[in-house]
Amino acid sequence: MQTQLAEWIRGTPEGIEADSILRKCVHCGFCLATCPTYTLLGDELDSPRGRIYLMKQMLEGAPVTQRTQLHLDRCLTCRACETTCPSGVEYGKLVDIGRNLVEKKVPRPAGERFKRWALSRTLPHRGLFGAALALGRTFRGLLPEALAKKIPDARPAGAWPAARHSRRMLVLAGCVQPSMAPSINAAAARVLDGLGISLVEARGSTCCGAVAFHLNYQDDSLAYVKANIDAWWPHVEKGAEAIVITASGCGTMVADYGHLLQHDAAYAAKAKRISELARDISQVVAAERAALALAVKGQPEEKLAFHSPCSLQHGLKIRGVVEPILADAGFRLTHVHDAHLCCGSAGTYSITQPELSKQLLKNKVRNLESGKPVRIATANIGCLAHIQSGTATPVRHWIELLDERLSAGRG
Repeated sequence: MQTQLAEWIRGTPEGIEADSILRKCVHCGFCLATCPTYTLLGDELDSPRGRIYLMKQMLEGAPVTQRTQLHLDRCLTCRACETTCPSGVEYGKLVDIGRNLVEKKVPRPAGERFKRWALSRTLPHRGLFGAALALGRTFRGLLPEALAKKIPDARPAGAWPAARHSRRMLVLAGCVQPSMAPSINAAAARVLDGLGISLVEARGSTCCGAVAFHLNYQDDSLAYVKANIDAWWPHVEKGAEAIVITASGCGTMVADYGHLLQHDAAYAAKAKRISELARDISQVVAAERAALALAVKGQPEEKLAFHSPCSLQHGLKIRGVVEPILADAGFRLTHVHDAHLCCGSAGTYSITQPELSKQLLKNKVRNLESGKPVRIATANIGCLAHIQSGTATPVRHWIELLDERLSAGRG
């Protein structure tokens, strides 16, 4: 793609990166077939190729309007287009740049500004979100049905093994997951403890920064990123083997720390190292698969549908890793049609774009339930809560199911 960036953006870090990404696009249109919003709406401006044209026009000096903002807002940032693209266009990075620039040029209505501000202030703060969730659980019967469905039941974490092994890994606690499902990280700690690995939460670690970043509060997001690096760095210096993330949406963000802080002299090297150490829990468990297979041998069969989050299969490019682990543990995985398509959760998308999100959820639940599974497994807390709001079939993180099988095997 030929580009001629406007004077106001030419030569800036954002301009240089955007120009490099744009020039890789060859207009082939392969991305249209795998874009969830294009599949629903049939409007090319709601496809990656169409949005690329809109961002290109903006960067070349064309007027920026609410129409541009609307089509960029509708993007889920699922990055399925990156998986499909034969030219290696880093669409996710480009749309982050485009949205941030549009946000500065197109003022939002007051109500929309407040909603996005409130989300950026509430969700990343563990205490505030935990208090709001507890309140919601208390008064769930008084809430509108659509909202009540989004409030998950409390699940006890269970025991967290003491740090007793020479192999140690850090784990991201996150922001909403400790309140919504503390059982996930605790299950991961128990599974890894059985493999001779101690999982440790670092004091001072916080939200990964993804929520604020994708709401275009990018400076606030980088403050969370730096806080995590500061909390983890002493452990890294002492030999922590990896930084384990059990929410693939957060994992995609942490994997990007090095890129996000590449121009920050104080943090660039540390951020790069943190990204190198970041591991999705599936990668850690898969490396120990032989030992696990022996531990769960002979477990009863159970039909299970696995939802691979976009952040796992498209963001982190981790595909076909979780499924063999679950098969070893006795789960018979059902076929899920259109498994590459987003469930509609996408961070805060279900709140900012509720109608599109509902359509995607309906399609996803239909496909997940088509094989009549006993339960549904996934790898991201946002997907878990969103899918559970649309089905009576229990939805769990796959590491919880593996922990359950291992516990049964131990008697």
